[in-house]
Amino acid sequence: MVGPSLKRNATSSIATLAAFALVAVAVFVATSGNATNDRLLSRARAERVEQATATERRLNAVDQARQVDRLGQTGPLASAPPAGWAGEQLASPTDDDWEPAIAAAPTSPWVYMLTTRYTGPNACGNRCPTPFIVLRRSDDGGLTWKPDQFLCECAGQRGQFDPIIEVVPGTGSVYSVWMNDFDVFFTKSTNNGATWSAPVKTYGKVAWNDKPVLAVSDDGQHVYLAWNGPSGGDPYIAQSHDAGATWTQMKVVNSTRYYFAFDGDVLADGTVVFSQSSVSYTGPGASAEGQVQVHAIRSTNQGSTWSNIVLDSVELGSPCVASGCSEDYYLGHSAVSADATGALVMLYDGATTAGGPQTIWSRRSSDGGATWSNRTALSTTGSFASFPAMESRGAGDVRAFYMQQDGGPDAWNVWYRSSTDGGVSWSSPVKISDATGGTAYKTAIGFREPYGDYGEAAITNTGRFIGVWGEGDSYTGPGGVWINRQL
Repeated sequence: MVGPSLKRNATSSIATLAAFALVAVAVFVATSGNATNDRLLSRARAERVEQATATERRLNAVDQARQVDRLGQTGPLASAPPAGWAGEQLASPTDDDWEPAIAAAPTSPWVYMLTTRYTGPNACGNRCPTPFIVLRRSDDGGLTWKPDQFLCECAGQRGQFDPIIEVVPGTGSVYSVWMNDFDVFFTKSTNNGATWSAPVKTYGKVAWNDKPVLAVSDDGQHVYLAWNGPSGGDPYIAQSHDAGATWTQMKVVNSTRYYFAFDGDVLADGTVVFSQSSVSYTGPGASAEGQVQVHAIRSTNQGSTWSNIVLDSVELGSPCVASGCSEDYYLGHSAVSADATGALVMLYDGATTAGGPQTIWSRRSSDGGATWSNRTALSTTGSFASFPAMESRGAGDVRAFYMQQDGGPDAWNVWYRSSTDGGVSWSSPVKISDATGGTAYKTAIGFREPYGDYGEAAITNTGRFIGVWGEGDSYTGPGGVWINRQL
């Protein structure tokens, strides 16, 4: 049970976050020179304020749920796992966890998971951030998990967000990035996550950076980070060619659109590909309007230059109306992965009619992302779908999941599909969010709301798929991170 002292610490953290957001707004306004710049910066200002506000609301929701015994697992998990699956489980039955990341070692049974935790206690009282990043490790392919660890105590920070983790294929080292407030840091482990290097700044002189995505070469020497920059969501790539010791930064697209990076991969020949989406926030009140563009941001010369390939333009789907949710929460998600031969598959969500249901689309590339196939649909026609995640291995072995509304806006489920021919054809969908009770937000037909902007997929050294994602009562929560794996 968390006592009053932690609630005071959380409140202090909220107040500090809110003050930080207001100062950031003042800085942005002071540095904007004309109406065009003001419009470009409005979304970046909104990101800071939204994060502070969401943190406050989420912590309040946790306190309220705890008072009426609605936090975490509230009873037995009623489930009937599909054949070949272990069954859906809460990663932490007592905590409010958001936005998980996962990675598996290709040549050993180690699996690593990160999550953003809004329930304490944190590492060092009010000197450490809330929320904070929790690391979980498994040495048996995700069957059992060691005690939770703090990835970085990071005393003096206001909050930690957006964790990403990857395993270096050739060495087994583990690389991770996350945000301290709105600054992206890198750390690594060479002993299966037992200890971690001192955090390294990746952002140089870039004043603000958000939503990092990590891609690593097979030998771990070349590390690439895609994140949003300070001028209205402009896309940057930070890169290191000495295994994360030092970093340079490059703005890769000049645009009036706001870019969101979601996934990335480094092919065996060194080609780097990030999946991104871009949105125009030029509608009333800086709302999204027009179409979402789907991008492959790629480099064939170790990051010296980058090309921007627009794969598709899709319509804005129906807006999110859950408590605390912004209208654009469901749009613009993507995933990309390369198999051992360098063949790429990209998944993304988007509607065919403005305000209509979103579909999960798939495209393939056999030339390192220079050209792409026509799109094919993965999700059920007519149902609303979002939040794809994917991993590949071998020759054409692709595994993916996505979230889909099945019977209404409060009936989300997670569906798994796989391909053995590089995304040309796909297996029948399997529902892997199979628990139908045990929390305040799960019912027999699904869970009420996706909890977090992303989930992730991994394939263990024995070829078993393992996925993690967030489910919650609303965007505000409370909720938790769920995990399911193949037997």
